[in-house]
Amino acid sequence: MRAVRIGIDVGGTFTDAVALDQETRELIGQAKSPTTHSAEEGVARGVVTALHRLMREAAITPDEIRFIAHGTTQATNALLEGDVAPVGIVATGTGIEGARARSETEIADVELAEGKHLRSRSAFVDSGALAAGLDAAIAGLRDWGAQVIVAAAPFSVDDPALERKIMDRAAAAGLPAVGTHELSKLYGLRMRTRTAVVNASILPRMMDAAGRTAESVRQAGIAAPLMVMRCDGGVMTVEEMRRRPILTVLSGPAAGVAGALLYEKISRGIFLEVGGTSTDLSAVRDGRVMIDYAEIGGHKTYVSSLDVRTIGTAGGSMARVDLRARRVLDAGPRSAHIAGLPYAVFADPSDLRDASLDLLSPRPGDPGDYACIRAKGGRFALTTACAANLLGLAKPGDYAYGNRESTRLAFAPLAAALGVAQEEAARLILEAAARKIVPVVEALLRDYGLDRSSAELVGGGGGAAAIVPFVAGSLGMRSRLARSHEVISPIGVALALVRETVERTVVSPGPEDLLRIKREAEEAAIRSGAAAETVEVAVEVDAGRNLLRAIATGATEMRARPGGDRALSEPELQAVAARDMGVRTASLVARAGRWYVYEGATEPKQFFWKRTRRAFRVLDAEGVVVLARDTLEVTASTIAEWPAALERALRQSTRYGDSGAVLPETHVLCGAHHVGLSGAATAEQMRALAASELDGRDPAEPLLILCSRRE
Repeated sequence: MRAVRIGIDVGGTFTDAVALDQETRELIGQAKSPTTHSAEEGVARGVVTALHRLMREAAITPDEIRFIAHGTTQATNALLEGDVAPVGIVATGTGIEGARARSETEIADVELAEGKHLRSRSAFVDSGALAAGLDAAIAGLRDWGAQVIVAAAPFSVDDPALERKIMDRAAAAGLPAVGTHELSKLYGLRMRTRTAVVNASILPRMMDAAGRTAESVRQAGIAAPLMVMRCDGGVMTVEEMRRRPILTVLSGPAAGVAGALLYEKISRGIFLEVGGTSTDLSAVRDGRVMIDYAEIGGHKTYVSSLDVRTIGTAGGSMARVDLRARRVLDAGPRSAHIAGLPYAVFADPSDLRDASLDLLSPRPGDPGDYACIRAKGGRFALTTACAANLLGLAKPGDYAYGNRESTRLAFAPLAAALGVAQEEAARLILEAAARKIVPVVEALLRDYGLDRSSAELVGGGGGAAAIVPFVAGSLGMRSRLARSHEVISPIGVALALVRETVERTVVSPGPEDLLRIKREAEEAAIRSGAAAETVEVAVEVDAGRNLLRAIATGATEMRARPGGDRALSEPELQAVAARDMGVRTASLVARAGRWYVYEGATEPKQFFWKRTRRAFRVLDAEGVVVLARDTLEVTASTIAEWPAALERALRQSTRYGDSGAVLPETHVLCGAHHVGLSGAATAEQMRALAASELDGRDPAEPLLILCSRRE
């Protein structure tokens, strides 16, 4: 019997579903259904329709499904449209801390859309008289209109007892409730409360949608628990989503990035997910996507989200032109979809005979300079996808590939009006699109320290061929389109790992603090659906902000192979390393378990002197580059000898400056595990984290300690 993983991505127009073989990751089926924004069940109806169509067309039986997850726009749409519930805040405390709690839990209304606000009201009850005043406070907030209660108390991250009492009394009164300690373990009651208020405001709608979708999956005979995509690129169970729906906000771009990491195996570069109207850009470094706190209604929250930057140009973007000046002004932000026009590149050439140029306003109030053509078959949009086809950038097999004869016919009247050749008119449109995207790519490269010469642009989404090759040419960078790029988002949902992030405010954390937060993150990942034996945790110490962070990831069940892809031979791995370093050949420095370290040297270059540059690449057995460094000290040892080996490695690579010792970036590789120690601030913390991962393993097992000096 096959083991099948199903991923469903809810887009603005369509809901896409894919099925992958769990062992081989082969795409074995895909289906599309209109997204049902206006249905009584909301987008849940489209999710279920796409699921049933996929199962029918790919002949998938319910007992073959081992994993099923969906990405949802419901939370995002609720906030964008202002379709949220009024929130009551019950704050408590006593003395000076009580006075601060009263002040910090007065949350101003948040404007979500024009004329739409998230409304909240706060009631304070002294914790010394909580039992006497709590029911009256909850009743008063319900009379005001509150549909959900937020419990807020100072230092609840250390002791949530007061918040839990408030939540219990709210539930007894028939109101759902959340506590600020459930959303974040950081100090800062005002931001914790704001985050909890946003979470509470979408709770009723999300609970309803989650219940409908989960019930439909159950009725289909699928035993695997339904998972939901989070905004940090992981998944969680529906039960966890019902408690913390805010974690699905801004999760739309997360699915594509997950696909880029887990299916396309990007290790270093910029991923561009190109739709019809907008392009989402995100940076990947050392096989990890970059994370930041999400902003909602212009306010920072304690919700960790992918750092995704969205630009209003994509595969369906229409050209804006100034015919008097014979210039192309812009590509987008309006698209053919918004204008309700078909793309000229996908039209039959016979429908484009006798074409003439026309200008229109896609929506009332828009500029009237968007170019289209009138022809025998009606009106057709001139888009970036049309331009890319005319220039030969879209290739057979690309989702955006169309009919070049049609593009020539369509571009003839525009080229004549601009006084240029048809290819030049197409190039001007793509240059207009690139002017908006190139600065964002450059900013991501700069912000995350990515080298343009070794990073690559990877395109996903149906419009990838319309944008990515031209932008890469403008930047002088390597590029490629992801496999099955048009469905990379649902593929990302299907392959996503459970992910949990725990953050705490800790001044001068000791080893016991690191181990405590590591265990807490492990337990949170297991509660969210990860199999305990698959969970790995990265711990980071931000001494400047007194911030301790643990990020746990894990699979929903044990898999036969860590990655699910074919292991490469050593000659194949050597070729991958050499190609990534841009050298003729690479030498194997060391290996342990499924990890390989290669070194290469660039050809000497003649400036005033000859200079040879060294480079290192660390690959896993499937050929994924997990580390790329110009300097690296490699220490080979065994589990039995790791403490002494780590001491030697740190002593050799630690740099000393005016501010004292600067520890190297440090990684330990053994078996199938990659233990990152770079988040630790002291050698003692490194030893504690390493011991938590290595103690109890086979003493004879080989390991590698990798150190890179920090400048």
